[in-house]
Amino acid sequence: MSTTETASHYNDLEKMTVRELLTNINQEDKTVPLAAEKAIPQLEKLVEATVAKLKEGGRLFYIGAGTSGRLGVVDASECPPTYGVPFDMVIGIMAGGDTAIRKAVEFAEDDFEQAIKDLDAFGVNEKDVVVGIAASGRTPYVIGGLQACNERGITTGCIVCNANSKVAQVAQYPVEVVTGPEFVTGSTRMKAGTGQKLALNMLTTSVMIQLGRVKGNKMVDMQLTNHKLVDRGTRMIMDELSIDEEKARELLELHGSVRAAISSYHQH
Repeated sequence: MSTTETASHYNDLEKMTVRELLTNINQEDKTVPLAAEKAIPQLEKLVEATVAKLKEGGRLFYIGAGTSGRLGVVDASECPPTYGVPFDMVIGIMAGGDTAIRKAVEFAEDDFEQAIKDLDAFGVNEKDVVVGIAASGRTPYVIGGLQACNERGITTGCIVCNANSKVAQVAQYPVEVVTGPEFVTGSTRMKAGTGQKLALNMLTTSVMIQLGRVKGNKMVDMQLTNHKLVDRGTRMIMDELSIDEEKARELLELHGSVRAAISSYHQH
């Protein structure tokens, strides 16, 4: 039996006070970063393989169902605004399509054949990396997708929350964040979801830094899609070039990104 499905360490949850519920959930949550830490050597291999492919013009795809699929979509959608990469460099694909992001689609995760069809809609090829996300490590949608990619010579990875799972056996670069039993038995949107989120943050942040999308510790390629980000960009330019706010904002508006503003200033 997989540990994500084993019985909770806690019983009679309905008899707990609100404070007890919150304290006990938090106790369980504290174990998740330690599970992620154990997966660092595996993550390192996946990051290095992904960087190599993206440098050659490849893309990173996520495939998953339910919470796992949603987390992939979230991570993919956050890469362009944060790092200024093209919107099709990191792509999240969800079993059941985009409607499944909001509303569960019955039995979508049980379709062994569908993931590769979904990937083919994006013209997936051997330059790309496909990472399956599955808390249980046994989602047919993900297993089928990774197997089809392997047969075509496409690099595959996964993020799972059980040891020795079928998904990890199929992936060339498995990442196992083994988070153990959930507070509510089998509710893998909790610790397993947190573990996957941590792994995804580590994966794309490391990849983007390796691809040169961060300068020092700053998001110099972020898209300026709201006032907060324009203000942040202005401060970055002020710090980097030792100029006043008005001049920094002017440069930012003229060039559209922190990196472009700084490099144009250095050229003059």
